[in-house]
Amino acid sequence: MRLEAAARMDVFRKLWRARKLIVVVFIPLCLLPLPLIHPTSEACCAYVLIVTAIYWVSEAVPLGAAALVPAFLYPLFGVLKSSEVAAEYCKDTTLLLMGVICLAASIEKWNLHKRIALRMVMIAGAKPGMLVLGFMCCTVFLSMWLSNTSTTAMVMPIAEAVLQQLICTGLADGHLDSETAEAPEDDSAVSDKEENLDKNQLELLYRNDSSDCCKQELSTLSEVQTGEVNGLGLKVTSNQEFTRDTNGYLPQVAVEIPNVKRVKARRDSQYPTKRDHMICKCLSLSITYAATIGGLITITGTSTNLIFAEQFNTRYPDAKVINFGTWFIFSFPIAIIMLVLTWLWLHFLFLGCNFRETCSLSKKRKTRREMLSERRIQEEYTKLGPISYPEVVTGVFFILMTLLWFTREPGFVPGWTSLFEKKGYRTDATVSVLLGFLLFLIPARRPFSSSASSSSSFRNTDNESHDPLAPMITWKDFQRLMPWEIVILVGGGYALAAGCKVSGLSVWIGRQLEPMSGLPPWAVTLLACLLVSAVTEFASNPATLTVFLPILSALSETLQINPLHTLIPSTMCVSFGVMLPVGNPPNAIVFSYGHVKISDMVKAGFGVNLIGVAVVMLAITTWGVPLFNLSEFPAWAVARNVTGSL
Repeated sequence: MRLEAAARMDVFRKLWRARKLIVVVFIPLCLLPLPLIHPTSEACCAYVLIVTAIYWVSEAVPLGAAALVPAFLYPLFGVLKSSEVAAEYCKDTTLLLMGVICLAASIEKWNLHKRIALRMVMIAGAKPGMLVLGFMCCTVFLSMWLSNTSTTAMVMPIAEAVLQQLICTGLADGHLDSETAEAPEDDSAVSDKEENLDKNQLELLYRNDSSDCCKQELSTLSEVQTGEVNGLGLKVTSNQEFTRDTNGYLPQVAVEIPNVKRVKARRDSQYPTKRDHMICKCLSLSITYAATIGGLITITGTSTNLIFAEQFNTRYPDAKVINFGTWFIFSFPIAIIMLVLTWLWLHFLFLGCNFRETCSLSKKRKTRREMLSERRIQEEYTKLGPISYPEVVTGVFFILMTLLWFTREPGFVPGWTSLFEKKGYRTDATVSVLLGFLLFLIPARRPFSSSASSSSSFRNTDNESHDPLAPMITWKDFQRLMPWEIVILVGGGYALAAGCKVSGLSVWIGRQLEPMSGLPPWAVTLLACLLVSAVTEFASNPATLTVFLPILSALSETLQINPLHTLIPSTMCVSFGVMLPVGNPPNAIVFSYGHVKISDMVKAGFGVNLIGVAVVMLAITTWGVPLFNLSEFPAWAVARNVTGSL
């Protein structure tokens, strides 16, 4: 009997290991009767759409590889020609993304992002509440221009250095308190001892980096008190023995004290106090949420915005309403409101409601630990040195690109494109590619300067320091950041949308949704937002949006609702997959540092999700109405609806 059970379990294990291969092989075979029994264009297109969507949601194959499915299935089923499918994989937004990546490569190469982040945190101060708000503000700003993943990966190490400084200082305070409590000395002796220990700890913390600090702290504390915890999560025994037990994130050590009751090793044993653990949780989660909020502000902030813009402009070519300026005007107030409410929610959840204590800017109310944290941030900023010539050039390009995007077609006044005779030829991609191209040409060394004075400009690129004409970025710098998988994924979405349009599948879907015509527009939008925000918790954001956009477009046309009324909120809500580590890459990065558990992410993320949906609904029903003229069914949607039904 046991042998049979073991054999059965072995079979289940093998099937589980091969689950992705099973999905890849059996899903197309199981759905094959659909195009065989109903050999119509709609059925064939639906088959390709369902297979691709399942591959995306299950991640049985890489997202980019799954996006290539329409490239060979559409021609095989006669939905689109191979040349027509291939044309969908490189669009205007691809060039827009390439230009932005060139600028992002220059920002990261010359450490401009780190300088901005540290400067903003220095302004905010080291009070827990203000520290979290400072990190959130700089993360939002950077995420407007860099990808959410890159921003999180850049800001988290800075935040981790501050948190480790907090932990090390807390250990010093804990050691100091225990010595004071145990020593039966008079008040003056205790005071002298505190002063001496305080001075020693200050010298120790200022002299070393965070890793060295923790090592020195370990050797100091182990001689005085057993069971103390160092900044790396190691517990010290009385006989200096360490038993390593990893939990997947940071090493922990079981405590073994002779003649003392065994103490359980807890997950939060690396933190001096529970409050320190709460600060670590709050700061870590605030960064991933702020990256998501910042990505909403600009068209290039996240891949889902690009997917929406291209699919919308492809489906409704006569609608000249979505550009960098209109999107920014609509989304910037959303981001500001979400930033404040998310900060308040995280503060209430992890730090409590005592805002006077955690947010005071008065120097008199600062503790020694907060002063040490500020000193740590100041030291990191000092290491960057004076601002370099490449940083200045990158900053100028950054400002120039933003201004050219805003002034291309602002709407209320003629833009710079009106200076050209032919209209409609120049887009945001034209600006980004032009400036990105110039970054490959402009030398990173200041012209007419001596080699000694400009050597600091090459502190990150020693191999290029010998070339006086070395450019701001190289092709390797660009290639390192260019997300080719996202480019192919976006192209696959365009191909699916084109197939739905040509085959008539989108019209058929719209007709099936006619029973919803009795609902008011805000109710339809709310249902769409809740649906996509739930699905995106388990599937990738780009894949979720790519599947839902054609369906929601057809639904809007059928119900005679302005398509922007449902598409814009759904595009924003698809980014709110913040409850699980698998929701998006920034969540996974923050979770890997080990400060938060899944239960923490679910609890905090659920509140952020509700805040996001509520703010987006507020925006689309208030300032979104006059901005996009949402109160009426537009002529460009009527023309598309009539053409599609013919």
